[in-house]
Amino acid sequence: MSFVKLAASALTLSAMAATTATARDQVQVAGSSTVLPYASIVAEAFGENFDFPTPVVESGGSSSGLKRFCEGVGENTIDIANASRKIREKEIKACAEAGVTDIIEVRIGYDGIVFASQINGPAYTAFQPADIFNALGAKVLVDGAIVDNPHQQWADFNSDLPASDIVAFIPGTKHGTREVFEDKVLLEGCEATGAMEAMITSGMSEDDAEDACIDVRQDGGSVDIDGDYTETLARIDANPNGIGVFGLAFYENNQDKLKVATMGGIAPSTETISTGEYPVSRPLFFYVKKAHIGVIPGLKEFASFFVADELAGPDGPLAAYGLVADPELSATQATVAAETPMGGGS
Repeated sequence: MSFVKLAASALTLSAMAATTATARDQVQVAGSSTVLPYASIVAEAFGENFDFPTPVVESGGSSSGLKRFCEGVGENTIDIANASRKIREKEIKACAEAGVTDIIEVRIGYDGIVFASQINGPAYTAFQPADIFNALGAKVLVDGAIVDNPHQQWADFNSDLPASDIVAFIPGTKHGTREVFEDKVLLEGCEATGAMEAMITSGMSEDDAEDACIDVRQDGGSVDIDGDYTETLARIDANPNGIGVFGLAFYENNQDKLKVATMGGIAPSTETISTGEYPVSRPLFFYVKKAHIGVIPGLKEFASFFVADELAGPDGPLAAYGLVADPELSATQATVAAETPMGGGS
């Protein structure tokens, strides 16, 4: 990956040499596989433009990154957690219990979740949330009754879809993508088919019905992928009937191998996500450990650089890679500049 160096003066950021004495002089980042390519782009450009070492960026999933982030404060813990969802209250509590009390939330922009298949495979070109739920739900509504999912092919419940075996590769439970997939696709599909209403009518509480709606089948039709999107792509390469869940940017950079489906009649794109027209989109974040600012050289500079207009704005390299620029980016920049933690903090 190669980048033309950016002029520090254009970024209005100071690229001062690191002088703080510490046993670790590299910023350490881990977390979301969706945010990974953006963080990697910024890390490389940061190393080229500043007198700080290039940050170390690892993947592992949103939940995994936040778990490492919340292990405590000190040079043996990471400085930043990338996440394709907001940090949860239980994670904030775990952080606080380990001494991580001031967390700066940084929203970098937006991304869409897309459904894509082998470019020469069956024509999964149009979906509604109900289709995904009928294909992957553990229990679905058939002839007015909630039953174990009997569907083997997509055409079993929608004659407009191919008579191809149902094989879907979805993000594992530690991925932030999974939560959005559950809330904006499975849950909505469950409601649209009438399955949720039937579950509640049968005596389930609303909470139990929601849990049942996002429960996926375990007979091979739905396969959790705990790795990053490259693993999902490899599974689809090996299975012509397979369909996978990806971030928009990954799909856009693999259009020679994948074809994408619409959702609710809307094709995923930077434009349809930025307007909110495409229904399956989400904000992307990273979280900064305030206690490490001023201790780990370059941490604040890296965070500021990440959300600079020249990087995260609509004409920056992150947008070129698929990030949908945040219309409130200036507010995020102010949060980083002021080192304002969540909830006000100290």
